[in-house]
Amino acid sequence: MNNNLYTNKYHYAYRKDLRNKSRELQNNMTLAEKKLWYDYLRRHKYRFLRQKPIRNYIVDFYCPKLKLAIEVDGTTHLDENENIIKYDKIRSKELKKIGIKVLRFWNDDVLNGLETVCGIINDYLEEI
Repeated sequence: MNNNLYTNKYHYAYRKDLRNKSRELQNNMTLAEKKLWYDYLRRHKYRFLRQKPIRNYIVDFYCPKLKLAIEVDGTTHLDENENIIKYDKIRSKELKKIGIKVLRFWNDDVLNGLETVCGIINDYLEEI
């Protein structure tokens, strides 16, 4: 494994330089991330972590027990920005390789239909 990755027995390895960025993102969550966190994930029966570094990436929310990452995407992830779309696909593929499932939602879906988003998450949890 890459020597630039920090690891311990409880978490996936991640780049040390992502720790500060992760903390910054935790302190500056988007409105949609805040809504999903404070209205649903923070008190979920499974423990979710915010802005969790995993390998070379930071996922918005992560449940270690379920190996589930939840991403909340804004307008920068729309079709006009091919580089970000390509990055998201590579990232999801890399996370899948290590056994992590990624669920993606749009900011608008969280802000305007949190109940639906929570239902999708709950349906996924029932499947596993």
